[in-house]
Amino acid sequence: MNIFAKKLSVMKYNLSEINEIIRNRRSIYPKHFSKRKVHKEMIETILENARWAPTHGLTQPWSFKVFMDKGLNKLGEFHAKTYKMKTPANLFLTKKHDKLIVNAMQSSAVIAICMKRQDIEKIPEIEEIAAVACAVQNMHLTATAYGIGACWVTGGSAYSDEMKAFLGLRSKDKCLGLFYIGYPNIEWPKSQRQPIEYFTEWVTE
Repeated sequence: MNIFAKKLSVMKYNLSEINEIIRNRRSIYPKHFSKRKVHKEMIETILENARWAPTHGLTQPWSFKVFMDKGLNKLGEFHAKTYKMKTPANLFLTKKHDKLIVNAMQSSAVIAICMKRQDIEKIPEIEEIAAVACAVQNMHLTATAYGIGACWVTGGSAYSDEMKAFLGLRSKDKCLGLFYIGYPNIEWPKSQRQPIEYFTEWVTE
């Protein structure tokens, strides 16, 4: 047995499965969701894994509001109404307005992704936002392991003060987007990335 094989034999977790989940994570949008509903217990697991993301100072700045069932209609109607209110008439698109409603209704759940600002603001805001982004990656990977489609969307009025008020956030908190969840009705998408040589520099001396 060579050295590499010995290392594999004592690994704590199955790295090949972890690699596969990470490399098969995809953004799958509501237009590709089926009518099959994702169980609440699965969504709870997705959120449970979110809270184990790295967080400087253990501030755990993430906050989630989960819309399901009739809540989806409430979110979709609000999102579309706010988009119409804030968009100049010459830029308003009926198709986009209607899509905000349909996207919510086609999903099993939509999770508002929020960053709760630390009261004393000791940790830089950018690090709190990064922690929430890591939490979302955990959510995405868990959904992938379940075979559930998901996407993190920031369009419409996601960043608006109106959305912040709708979600009950404080002035320095932020909504960082909406996480749509549903079973895909398409073949799992494939993708590609540039080799590490394109974005990595090794400094050895």
